[in-house]
Amino acid sequence: MASCYAEEFVNPASAHRPGQRARRRLEQLRAEIIEMLGGETKGRQTDKLVFTSGGTESNNLAIAGLVGGSMGRVLISAIEHPSVLGAAENLVQRGFRVEKIPVDQNGVCDLAALQRLLINDTTPVQLVCVMLANNETGVIQPIREIVAICHEKGALVHCDAIQGIAKTKFDFRDLGVDSIAITAHKFHGPRGIGGLIIGPDIKLQPIFFGGFQQMGLRPGTEDVALVAGLHRALELFHENADQRIKRLTDLRDTLQASILSELPDTVVNGGFAERVPHTLNLSFPGVNRQEFLMAADIQGLAISTGSACASGSSEPSHVLVAMGAPATVIEGSIRISLGVPTTDVEIAESACRIINIVNDLRQAK
Repeated sequence: MASCYAEEFVNPASAHRPGQRARRRLEQLRAEIIEMLGGETKGRQTDKLVFTSGGTESNNLAIAGLVGGSMGRVLISAIEHPSVLGAAENLVQRGFRVEKIPVDQNGVCDLAALQRLLINDTTPVQLVCVMLANNETGVIQPIREIVAICHEKGALVHCDAIQGIAKTKFDFRDLGVDSIAITAHKFHGPRGIGGLIIGPDIKLQPIFFGGFQQMGLRPGTEDVALVAGLHRALELFHENADQRIKRLTDLRDTLQASILSELPDTVVNGGFAERVPHTLNLSFPGVNRQEFLMAADIQGLAISTGSACASGSSEPSHVLVAMGAPATVIEGSIRISLGVPTTDVEIAESACRIINIVNDLRQAK
């Protein structure tokens, strides 16, 4: 990023030589990012990557851009991120019908219910949105099976892959989805840069206007340095992907086991499903989650109750509600996220602090 700012701090849309150099660098980065994510950049059937400001914009662009102007039906899973839920609500205001795909008690999409939703209406489904991994529980969704069911009925599939990219092995073409949303800061890249990958022959309508950049799909001057940061962060993951995945999984499992050994009534939300390695959602029955968070903050623990995009809300988790969790489980739920810098010492200390906080809150009642 520093090199780009020093050598290529020019508009890549400019016709002069420095602008042309920046353009070549930008397009090289774009192609390599697509390839690292399992997309195709050569031949007639190539995938496209539209750079955005992040995951929220990518999801909004996909949902508004893939349905176009024709009114129809859209399906979204009941556990989607607020950026998908909000974009879907906007479609409702525009006259679309949006229906939710239920999940089971483990937070996995109900495939039989999806099939029923696809066929139990004369109005065809245009778009289905299901995330790769849930941002609160870490539960991974059966995307390949979902794609097969939806494509058979002629519906496009958009996947919010933000919580799964650079946390698990990912291959765009292998999954078969029509589009995916990504954002760099979820895998230790810079904030303010994300993207939407779309497959060949997929028509996308822009939501911003006033420029020709990125095929007119997302007008505005591209920041080559931010793209370089996204590229490098993704590259670093691929250099030792197996080691990263195993280490994060081991750290999460150690933290989970340490807490359960002292607090055996702890509920691991989504614990019986396949999960990404960096997310742990726990519930402490009898503990108020807001009181826990205040105590945790004082103790130097940077954790949350759910999505950071909804962290100011005192509403119960819509994810746990959709999973059918009891009120006591929902009320006492917290989300813990791990990252590459997380150490064994931090895991051990965090477990001790969490256990002490829960015991103190229970004794105070």
